[in-house]
Amino acid sequence: MKRPCVLTIAGSDSGAGAGIQADARTVQALGGYATTAITAITAQNTRGVVAWRAVSPDLIAAQIAAVLEDFPIAAIKTGLIPGAAGVRAIAHALGQHRRVPLVIDPVLGSTSGTRFLPATGVRALKKELLPRATLVTPNWLEAAVLSGWPVNDFMEAEMAGSILAVEFGCAVLVKGGHAPGGSCRDCLVTGNGPARWFESERVPTQNTHGTGCVLSAAIACGLARGETIERAVTKAHAFLQKSLRAGRDVRWGSGAGPAFAS
Repeated sequence: MKRPCVLTIAGSDSGAGAGIQADARTVQALGGYATTAITAITAQNTRGVVAWRAVSPDLIAAQIAAVLEDFPIAAIKTGLIPGAAGVRAIAHALGQHRRVPLVIDPVLGSTSGTRFLPATGVRALKKELLPRATLVTPNWLEAAVLSGWPVNDFMEAEMAGSILAVEFGCAVLVKGGHAPGGSCRDCLVTGNGPARWFESERVPTQNTHGTGCVLSAAIACGLARGETIERAVTKAHAFLQKSLRAGRDVRWGSGAGPAFAS
């Protein structure tokens, strides 16, 4: 059987912990074939982002077009998008491929504090891309920014997910990995029935860089295989936990190392 083809549209991480590198590693580990469109070049390591530059919107669009015209893309995911012009370029390039499942990981900035998508880009994302999404995977901060609803606990996370699901007509997975406590709880709102919670014990490891990328790429791989959203999220959640456990004792630098996509 052919490997399912996934297109990941994201930034390049020189430390290979997140972005394009983490996406491609995840898709390959799950038996898929990863094609890419790079949106930004970042200079970073386990301690944070040192510098970054956006790829021009025209070149982002050209990469997407080149892949889509030649590969049987079965799912698409986006990560870092550098500004409103980049959002519009991606939306236009995907315009003729609305039947292909789209997972949007709305990367607003890095955990270390670098902002990638300004307010104008957030407005463009909400207008141009989120209505096209199959699934959106914000963390608590991103869910609050996109929904306009404060997210300080799990009840508010579910409310923000519900607001986004209604507004954009898509499924929403609000990730709880940054929440305090000994467990991680992700909330899936699909609009069909009550929210579903995915809970797992927090893995004691410093290697957590790129967990959102690994999770969303794994979901995209599941959708590329024809799985339902619920099934794809279930399998991706288990895969991420396995990856964190597999790499928890490895030293990947002096800061937050990458989640090991086993």
